[in-house]
Amino acid sequence: MKIKTRLTILFTLITAAILLAFASVIYISAKENREKEFYSLLKKEALTKANLFFNAKVETQTLQDIYKNNRQILNEVEVAIYDSSFNLLYHDAVDIDYVKETPEMINEIYQKREKQFYQEDWQVIGLRYEFENKNYIITATAIDQYGYNKLDSLLKNSIVVFVISILFIYVAGRFFSKRAFDPVKEMTEKTKVISATNLDLRLNSNGSKDELSELANTFNEMLSRLENSFDAQKNFVSNISHELRTPLAAIITELELSANKEKNAEEYKTAINNALNDAKKLVRLSNSLLDLAKASYDPAEISFKPIRIDEILLDARQQVQKVNSDYKIDIHFENDFENDNQISVNGNEYLLKVAFVNLFENGCKFSNNKQCNVSVFFENEKMKLCFTDKGIGISEDDLKNIFVPFYRGDNKNIADGNGIGLSLTQKIIHLHKGSISVQSKQLQGTTFTVDLQTI
Repeated sequence: MKIKTRLTILFTLITAAILLAFASVIYISAKENREKEFYSLLKKEALTKANLFFNAKVETQTLQDIYKNNRQILNEVEVAIYDSSFNLLYHDAVDIDYVKETPEMINEIYQKREKQFYQEDWQVIGLRYEFENKNYIITATAIDQYGYNKLDSLLKNSIVVFVISILFIYVAGRFFSKRAFDPVKEMTEKTKVISATNLDLRLNSNGSKDELSELANTFNEMLSRLENSFDAQKNFVSNISHELRTPLAAIITELELSANKEKNAEEYKTAINNALNDAKKLVRLSNSLLDLAKASYDPAEISFKPIRIDEILLDARQQVQKVNSDYKIDIHFENDFENDNQISVNGNEYLLKVAFVNLFENGCKFSNNKQCNVSVFFENEKMKLCFTDKGIGISEDDLKNIFVPFYRGDNKNIADGNGIGLSLTQKIIHLHKGSISVQSKQLQGTTFTVDLQTI
């Protein structure tokens, strides 16, 4: 069942329940008021006839004639008068006698002074009447046919109005729910045509602040993220293909030349070394890609624990100098730390080591003296690490794209690389809820600043 149908039915049922409750209250109130008013009328008629009988001394025959004459036109009240010993003193029509009084009934009326009850549809009231220090019992009964007719008419009219109202409400609910869900239908139809080839399409937003506009804006933002992700993926695949193709083509060329042409031992050795260097480039590229994939994991899937930054820096320096013995790396702690918490962060040891290795290698390979200095500062539960070199620097145009994956600046001819290191480092630092920035001047050097939160 569609939402608009479900809402229409729900709205109709709720409205029907409210209308039914409202009509029931009106009908019950009308019924109780009719009963109360008619009992009041019976009481007045009983007292009037008692006054005529006792005070005015109107003859019995006259009173009975009045009753019989009125009874032919309207529902006249039938009155009976008894003394306390159950002796009948007066009765409008003994031959009719709707009440059928009994000694027990008379005695109960005498005890209670007043009693109201029904005999089928006839309402009966019994009263204790005092005249000249003597007590008498008066009963009066009649059927309120006019009141019953009004109640029946009210009930029928209420049912008709209720049914018509429910039908009207259902039709109106269908109409307004359709109008309300038309934008949703439009969104649904438009999203059906959105695919990986046309992620530039967007849903229409009316510019208001209602829920549908928020949904459209949120969906458009998601499409923008997907479009950027797809574009990045395309660029990633294109760059990877290029990075892989170059060393692979070089390896194939070297091996084909060696296989198709006789060479001496020295030439074979040169060809093998060239192929080996290209293979090492592929290995470095593969390792960088694996590290980039790890840094892109959901943080919930990465193991974090308290680690000392000084130990990570020392391990990273050892790893870099093991491969490049001519690289010089100095680590300086600018202020003392009183406990391990000041030098520790909640992080992943492997990924932080990869980030520091990239910064060390980046500083050394672009410096003539192959040196990178690291200064560590502690302040207000924060740690700042400054990786500084006196190298060739980075141009202003390259600084804007320095953290873009596979981006190679003007310095690409000076040292080998694949453009992954700095983008990977930025991902790792952000993964640890830190920040990284860069300041550089050409021919003067570069400083990468890393801010981390200590424990």
